[in-house]
Amino acid sequence: MTDLRETLSEYLSVRRSLGYHLVVAEHLLEQFLDYLEANGAIAPTTALALSWATLPVGASPGWLTQRLSTVRLFASFVASVDPETEVPPAGCLPGGPARATPYLYSDDEVEAIMAAARQLRSPLLAHTYEALIGLLAVSGIRIGEAIALRRDDVLLDEARIQVIEGKFGKSREVPLATSSVSALRRFAEVRDELCPTPRDDAFFCSTVGTRLVYARVQQTFRRLCDQAGVVTTSSRCRPRLHDFRHRFAVATLVSWQQAGADVGALLPLLSTVMGHVNPASTYWYLTATPELMAPVVARLEENFEVER
Repeated sequence: MTDLRETLSEYLSVRRSLGYHLVVAEHLLEQFLDYLEANGAIAPTTALALSWATLPVGASPGWLTQRLSTVRLFASFVASVDPETEVPPAGCLPGGPARATPYLYSDDEVEAIMAAARQLRSPLLAHTYEALIGLLAVSGIRIGEAIALRRDDVLLDEARIQVIEGKFGKSREVPLATSSVSALRRFAEVRDELCPTPRDDAFFCSTVGTRLVYARVQQTFRRLCDQAGVVTTSSRCRPRLHDFRHRFAVATLVSWQQAGADVGALLPLLSTVMGHVNPASTYWYLTATPELMAPVVARLEENFEVER
């Protein structure tokens, strides 16, 4: 078992070097090795993997599948050095986690949400949420990355944003259109007038000059959507802050397609701007909207081998 634990350490090190945090995976795999040890096993087997993955009583099918998937990836790594290792085949457990259907905001809906933001009681928050939502809609950055932006990260004179250590620890630069630069510049001027002595260097700040809190932003966003008439269309399709990334990806690819550009060749550029590790991650944002993206997806499949 000592060798397996050393192998686990190597496995985590390799995947973390690629940008994965693996906090939950490490916890689960340590539990799995404890389970193997308790059962006198010296290598992962399909039977033990399934037995361990289904231990939680009353757990959702998605969680059980995630547990088994975590073991499957590790077992694949172990099998590269130990041919006796069994890798559980895909599909052993039904009911994998279902991803939410993206809500694709129309231009009118984005304008309506921003208009609702302008009605917030606090003048500072009114300007803050209008600018924040506008930036999410046109940049493709994650809400957590937007909240984390420092003032020095928003380089308006250079028409770009620096995202420092976003998801997977990746840093990147996001270009800004001239109209976005103008809007953010106006916001920064008003922000400094309304909050001349901030307690934080955050670009978007609260009424007391501190960094915005995600839970509060999410709560406020839901209220703005209700006021703007942007409502849930089904149990799996509801307006989320994250869906602005879907909107950005689709809008970008559609504009490239309409311009006659080589969409397949440009996809890595979109992946870079969105902070994805590889183009396959970006592909999800497009295949999730087949009614709009069928022509684009057909062209992408000619250039990329995508996991389904």
